[in-house]
Amino acid sequence: MATVDSPPQSASAFPAQVFSSLPPANWTVADVVASLGGIPLDRIRVVPPFGTATEKDVLEVERQTGCPCELIDGTLVEKTMGYIESFLAMRLGFLIQSFLATHDLGIVLGADGTLQVLPDQVRIPDVCFIAWEQFPNRQLPSEPIPSLVPDLAVEVLSASNTEGEMQRKLHDYFTAGVRLVWYIDPHARAAKSYTAEDQCVELVESQSLSGGDVLPGFELPLMELFAKVRTQAE
Repeated sequence: MATVDSPPQSASAFPAQVFSSLPPANWTVADVVASLGGIPLDRIRVVPPFGTATEKDVLEVERQTGCPCELIDGTLVEKTMGYIESFLAMRLGFLIQSFLATHDLGIVLGADGTLQVLPDQVRIPDVCFIAWEQFPNRQLPSEPIPSLVPDLAVEVLSASNTEGEMQRKLHDYFTAGVRLVWYIDPHARAAKSYTAEDQCVELVESQSLSGGDVLPGFELPLMELFAKVRTQAE
């Protein structure tokens, strides 16, 4: 197990300036794309125009197309996931749910769990855990996009995820108050566990994910998670 102090975010990862409404008047499309972490253009929706989209647009696009979108600084970005990524997310969610059946700490959401984590920021973790402390009287909110911050957010990396995108997402998660983030890498059969934006433990297949203070007692060997997944070389 290697503990890594992540390097400071470079200008190439995503610009220091992000916007919460309309982008600056002197920005180009390239600046908007860079602010989103270099996300491929075919995942960035231009309707509504950059900086003007709202939570209602997130719901409307999904209703019309079935495509889940995240809302980042008023811009809609399509969420991407392949079948291997979906399998791993479902598997991990099932294992966390099984743990919660005997450790009643909160709830687990899957890849349809759309959450407003910050103003103008709607994120859809592939899996997330939210502790009961966030729910008065343990009653779940009725809003389609509740204002909730996961205690644990999990992202299963896909081919179209860029390094800048995932760094930006990590920044947003910890700015919002997420306590633990796991990035699962199916290709490398590895994972990264973050307890802060600059505090990361890198795990290889022979090691285990730990719930730490967020899910005390939860341990998952990566070998078990990846057992059904073959690499291209196999």
